[in-house]
Amino acid sequence: MIATGAVRLTEYASCGGCAAKYSAALLQELVSQLPVEADPDLLVGLAPSDDAAVYRLDDERALAFTVDFFPPIVDDPGDFGAIAAANALNDVFAMGAMPLVALSVAAFPESLPAEAVSAVFAGAAAKVREAGGVLAGGHTLRDEEPLYGLAVVGMVSPRAIWTKAGARSGDALYLTKPLGTGLIVHGRKEGRVADAVLAPAVELMKTLNLEAARELRELEPHAVTDVTGFGLLGHAYELATRSGVHIDLDAHALPVIPGALELAELGVVTGGDPRNREYVGGALTVDGASEAQVRLAFDPQTAGGLLVALPPGRAFAAGVRIGSVAEGEGVRLSA
Repeated sequence: MIATGAVRLTEYASCGGCAAKYSAALLQELVSQLPVEADPDLLVGLAPSDDAAVYRLDDERALAFTVDFFPPIVDDPGDFGAIAAANALNDVFAMGAMPLVALSVAAFPESLPAEAVSAVFAGAAAKVREAGGVLAGGHTLRDEEPLYGLAVVGMVSPRAIWTKAGARSGDALYLTKPLGTGLIVHGRKEGRVADAVLAPAVELMKTLNLEAARELRELEPHAVTDVTGFGLLGHAYELATRSGVHIDLDAHALPVIPGALELAELGVVTGGDPRNREYVGGALTVDGASEAQVRLAFDPQTAGGLLVALPPGRAFAAGVRIGSVAEGEGVRLSA
């Protein structure tokens, strides 16, 4: 951590991290009204959208491009910068790409001490270097609520792009990070979570999906996405819809950050939970899972893990098997 005095970034924010994301249902409606570009080199765009756009340069190279930013989810400025950077970089990893260059997208109140702003940038720059890229500049505005994130460009082979649209019946589903960051951060705001419980969640949010993606390349996955603001069920619903399949999730197999399920059992609910339920709607069937398990699966994650559909028989050491893919449509959470 970088010393920044008594600054508590979350006091400047109405909500933090990926819980601040716009409603997925409303976003889907808005995006559906945009014109679809006919450029044959736009390999991934709005039809359908994915974790990043992909534009082909030639037969061997394509650019993966994404932008992601949000208000503070933690108080420490260095941690906030690292988490926001990891969250944006992970979109590139979810497409099978490697980051090249990033630009800051930022807004800070002028009352925020300069050393705190500097710590945000430093935390982000270190995370971009760790990912193998370079932070090359950006754009910063004045705003009463801090916002930070990155626009990231990565490189991928046009023949090795991962999308949400390739899952097949018989695939195994894996998740590479435990769930519960939204619940833990929200519980902290309510005074229910101690430093010892918050710390592992912060470390997970700062962890890149770099190593998981490297291992995954050798396994040739059918479909990949990262689990962020729409929660596990929201992103599983997207994978099921784009792939034209049914997804079965085992509630007891879901990896959980220590303390998160207990908070769900106590009734802690994040602001993103009802929006994520609205998005999935009637596509979800709950079979024996408790309300706390459903709440965990709808919890908006920040810099969450990769959700992966792998052909049967391919073991994925970086992930936990949480379900399977079958013919049909929709998502089922069973216990």
